[in-house]
Amino acid sequence: MHRNAQQIALELLILRCQDGERSAWRLLIGQWHPRLLAHARRLINRPDAADDVVQDAWIAITRGLSRLDDPAAFRAWAYRIVSHKCADRIRQWKRDRKLEQSPNAVNPASPAHDPSMAEASDDDEAHLRHAIRALPPELHAVVAMHYREGMSLAEIAYALGIPTGTVKSRLFTARKRLAESLESYETKGHDQ
Repeated sequence: MHRNAQQIALELLILRCQDGERSAWRLLIGQWHPRLLAHARRLINRPDAADDVVQDAWIAITRGLSRLDDPAAFRAWAYRIVSHKCADRIRQWKRDRKLEQSPNAVNPASPAHDPSMAEASDDDEAHLRHAIRALPPELHAVVAMHYREGMSLAEIAYALGIPTGTVKSRLFTARKRLAESLESYETKGHDQ
């Protein structure tokens, strides 16, 4: 795999962080915090929660960096941590929402909370998950690696042993099929 100067500089920076160099940590956080924050915002679409998620991710990154064997893997590893933290937060929200909707809940739902909207949102999410699972394996894998794992097209191409152009084509096809599925679902929902 061809590495450019930025990738090599990042690997050296990771090695410096693993050696405990504080200035390297400041530089790493300065360079990567905006990227990880943007990734979290794309995944959970709540800026305030994305800030919290990325803070949690930095704690995990700080604790786990010494165990990262390959400094070249930092990018995918850090994005994966943020993705997992976002998934944890979403699961927490779902649990909280279920507790709020429970008939035994101490506090009734707030006036701003509309249970029918939560049900619609849950239905939309369920339909999207179903549509993704219904994709052929080669398309499902590319979608999961790109969106769930936050991997670049080049990283996916390397991992799957296929050309980058094939990754682009598969991602385009998957997006098109998902859009068609969602459009069909929304049209059916509005006709009722």
